[in-house]
Amino acid sequence: MKRIFAGILALMQVILCAVGLRQADMRVDYGGTPYEPPVIKTPLYIVRDGRSDWSIVLPPDADVCVQTAAKELQTYIAACCGVTLPAETGEATAHSIALEVEPTGVQTARVGFSIHDEESFRFLADGERLRIIGTGSRGTLYGVYTLLESYLGVRWFTPDLEVTPQSADFIVDAQLDRTVKPSFSIRRNNPPRATDAYRARSRMNVSFWNEAEEYGGALTYVLWDVTLDTLVPDALYETHPEYFALLPDGTRSTDHVCLSHPDVLPIAVENARKAILADKRGSKYIHIGQKDNENYCRCAQCEAAYAQYGSVSAPTILFTNAFADALDDEFPDFMFTFYAYQETDKPPADPSLRCRDNVAPVLCGLHKACRCHPLTECGAQDGAETFDNLYVPQPPTVAQDFANWVKVADTMYIYDYTINFLNTAQFFCNLETMQQTMQYMYDLGITGYIYNCGDGHEAAFNELRNYLLSRLQWDVHCDVSHCMNEFLAAYYGEQAAPYIREILDVQTAQMRATSHAFDFDWHYQAGFFPPLTAAKLDKLWRQALEADGTPQQRFRVETASLSWEYYKANLCMGKYTVLNPLRSRANEALYDAFLSHGLHRVSSFGLIPPKDEVDFIKRPYHWR
Repeated sequence: MKRIFAGILALMQVILCAVGLRQADMRVDYGGTPYEPPVIKTPLYIVRDGRSDWSIVLPPDADVCVQTAAKELQTYIAACCGVTLPAETGEATAHSIALEVEPTGVQTARVGFSIHDEESFRFLADGERLRIIGTGSRGTLYGVYTLLESYLGVRWFTPDLEVTPQSADFIVDAQLDRTVKPSFSIRRNNPPRATDAYRARSRMNVSFWNEAEEYGGALTYVLWDVTLDTLVPDALYETHPEYFALLPDGTRSTDHVCLSHPDVLPIAVENARKAILADKRGSKYIHIGQKDNENYCRCAQCEAAYAQYGSVSAPTILFTNAFADALDDEFPDFMFTFYAYQETDKPPADPSLRCRDNVAPVLCGLHKACRCHPLTECGAQDGAETFDNLYVPQPPTVAQDFANWVKVADTMYIYDYTINFLNTAQFFCNLETMQQTMQYMYDLGITGYIYNCGDGHEAAFNELRNYLLSRLQWDVHCDVSHCMNEFLAAYYGEQAAPYIREILDVQTAQMRATSHAFDFDWHYQAGFFPPLTAAKLDKLWRQALEADGTPQQRFRVETASLSWEYYKANLCMGKYTVLNPLRSRANEALYDAFLSHGLHRVSSFGLIPPKDEVDFIKRPYHWR
């Protein structure tokens, strides 16, 4: 009875906010530690009044990555200050920026690195010179990028937008001593048109396929994503159907592999060995990935493992452990990963089943969680949209699953989405919870964060989301609001930025008060904007569209505004009302605007159809 009463009370609050009789709480906290500019107690001038007698010094054995670091430092100091520092090899002297590399994995008390740091770096000034000391070449390169960002204000917002502020001076503190370590050791975000250079500048170190040797190399996979169909080919079904999943109806299916069958492991190991030996990129990762369905095996051996260890993930862990054991002697520096996804997203209840130290689960369960409320507080889940699920407080089981995975694996990665697949053209209110979620992952001890929706998705505010996620992957404590304001000013223009920031705040707050947001099943009617709030958003968008800016910035504002128009058209608001005899023309104009602004999808699940196939009486939701 208490649960029913709590649900009715929650529903009443949602209804009151939705119709405007109760004002939604408009305070939005995007999280992070408040930004503070670098402190300069005693100035050390690297460039003064557009002049410099400084140089960049490389070690005699500088590899191609450290050479890149020197070139990047030269290029951006010249772009900002108008002076090119010479680069030379040798010992660091007065008035030099020394690029140094400590051996990766070696604990060095002199510079204060721990044995596990691989991409950390230290800034160390002694009043006459500045040293950038990286644990490995990538650490040195990332130190260069952080120096440029922190002291010259260089920003790489998107692959097509970088900012190089002009300054006659380049100043650091004469006694600067700062050590930086990334929050996650595995970081992947790949926006459209991203290059190896952009990925390095945004500190992403996973490319899956590209080597990026001049940027310190990328963490690449021999096999990634769905791999079991390569390791255990579907063609084997004809002669050995027993290698594949036994379904509840008694039939076998290639939808999944039976990981308990004793003959499957040696087949997978041999195919993996061939793939590793054929790889020419020096990849050190290989993945066990099932097909994207839940038709897992119900044979007696698999069912026994499910029962014994209390989770459907048990055969996958047992298989991957054995897989790693079989290949470890020949490939001792490899990491073996597997998906904790769909039926395997819950860890074993029996703690005796643990992942080997070179086996890591890739946790995918975030796609089920609500995105507009804190992960550790909201238990609403995608695929279970019932009154009880949405309006009665639920235990945060996704967050608890991740906490339980930590008990059975020393290394694990998050595989995240954070866009609205069903309606990518519509605003997705996850910006407020990104920092909280990533902070929680970091606090748990999760090692890596792989984001897989930055590339190619025409999602509303996707460029902003990509930038914020990359900042958080590097530093979960970063001031998201500060990063957002910088991005908006550069991307949309300084005059339009405050209006768009307020739009994001209002939409976030109203969605939070009236809806739950999910990656895969978030409908066009989710969230409710009462007339006064909708009128406020209309006014803010008009102000943003009328703001001064470059032609490119204005075009970006126009593109962003289509997310609000898409929402209104689907909800039949304003000029899209069914009472408007010209409603079909308004929908047609919106269709034309989408295409003229380079938007070819309203959903991740298909392209907008040709115009002659569209019925403009229907909502734009049907343009798929």
